[in-house]
Amino acid sequence: MLVWALISIIIAGIAGLFGFTGVASVAKTVAKVLFFIFIVMFVIALIAFML
Repeated sequence: MLVWALISIIIAGIAGLFGFTGVASVAKTVAKVLFFIFIVMFVIALIAFML
């Protein structure tokens, strides 16, 4: 999940560099959503491990 977020950030950076602002904004949004999903899953796993 975190790898997908990093790949989306890289795609957003490359698309922004070449002027594809629509693709860059979509990739940035996807990366942000994937990152927050990863954080939530990590916290849930951490809590489950503690119990």
